Amino acid sequence: MPPHTIPNPLQCLDNALNQCAEVIGAISANQADWPTPCEDWSVQDLLHHLVVQDLHNYTVMARGSNVDPLAATATVGADWFTRFTDGAAMLTRAWASADLNAQVALPGGGEAPLRSRIGLQITEFTVHAWDLAKATGVPIVLDPALADQSLAWAQRMLKPEYRGPERGIGPEVRVPITADSYTRLAGWFGRSPYFRSGPRVQSLR
Repeated sequence: MPPHTIPNPLQCLDNALNQCAEVIGAISANQADWPTPCEDWSVQDLLHHLVVQDLHNYTVMARGSNVDPLAATATVGADWFTRFTDGAAMLTRAWASADLNAQVALPGGGEAPLRSRIGLQITEFTVHAWDLAKATGVPIVLDPALADQSLAWAQRMLKPEYRGPERGIGPEVRVPITADSYTRLAGWFGRSPYFRSGPRVQSLR
C-alpha cells in the first residue's frame, strides 16, 4: 500500500507513538543494558535512537525539511518515558499543522507529497515497539493492525539495496506462513522471531 493512501495516516501514527510509549513506560531501569533484536544495540541504545534521533529528525521532516539521521547529538537520559512522550507530542503537533499535500524534495531528487513521509514513521515506531517488547518481555499486547500496515508499507518501499551491514536492516528472516503479524514484520526487517529477552550473557573468556 503506497504511503500516500494510508487510511487516516495521522491517527495511525498517533497509535504507533502511543503503543511505543506504553512499551517504554513498562521498561525497568535495570534492563537498560539488555540486548535487543537490533544487532549490537542494547535497550538503552535503542531508546537513544528513538528519542534523540527519530523523534527529532521526524519532526524536522514533518516540517518539510530533509535531515541527516545522525544529526542529533543529545543524550537520552534516565527518564525515557518523559523524553519519549514529550518528543512524540512535538512530532504530533508538527504533523497537525502541516500541509500534507505540499510537495517536498526527495533526498535522491524529485518531489513527493509531504504525507508520503508518514509511512516510514509509522513503521519505525511499530518495529521498534516490537524490538523493545521482545527485548524486555514487558506484558504489552501489540496492535496487529499497526504491524499489518507497517508490513504493507515496507514490502512496497524497502528495496534490496536498502539492506546491508551499514544500513541497519539485515536479510529477510523467513517465518512460517501462519505466523502472526509482528513475527512477519520482524522477519521482513531481518529480526529473529526466536529472540529471547534477558540480560546479556557474559563471555567466560
